[in-house]
Amino acid sequence: MDRTTPLFVIDVQNGFVNDRSRHVVPVITGLVTRWEAASSPVLFSRYFNRPDSPFVRLLDWTALQNAPETDIVSELSEHASRAAQVVDKVTYSAFTPDVLHDFQDRGWSNVALCGIATDSCVLKTAADAFEASITPWIITDACASEAGDEVHLAGLTVARRMIGARQLITTAEALELLSPTLPEGTCA
Repeated sequence: MDRTTPLFVIDVQNGFVNDRSRHVVPVITGLVTRWEAASSPVLFSRYFNRPDSPFVRLLDWTALQNAPETDIVSELSEHASRAAQVVDKVTYSAFTPDVLHDFQDRGWSNVALCGIATDSCVLKTAADAFEASITPWIITDACASEAGDEVHLAGLTVARRMIGARQLITTAEALELLSPTLPEGTCA
């Protein structure tokens, strides 16, 4: 991973932030700030739950159909307005066919992932990157599950098996890999 590696912020939206996931928002905000300071690409995804989706039909889950639930949290909204891309999606994975095409066009072979929820959207995005021969890095302390720590940890356990234990790193490790010579005094 280096300065060309995009940081993909997955679904940090009002509807996914609660008492069990709120702690990760300042971690992600600091990470995005450092990524921008390194002039590295940042992408965001936003999930939208359609009334006829499998989430509604099979899981009886009707959240995230309208604003303000679908809005990116206020702490990150300005960063999202400067992002290389904001991907709107209706599935778990942020690796839509258009996103895969963009990665190929830009020559991006790695992706650093953070966001909500570790056990679903982050995990599925990482697995899809892996299967597309894009090296995924999950930044473990910059991810959370709105269902709680136990579910977050379960997602990380599955990720270790699916994409490799070495692909799970901390924020500190990600920043070191991004640029070991980041300017002193840059906000974390």
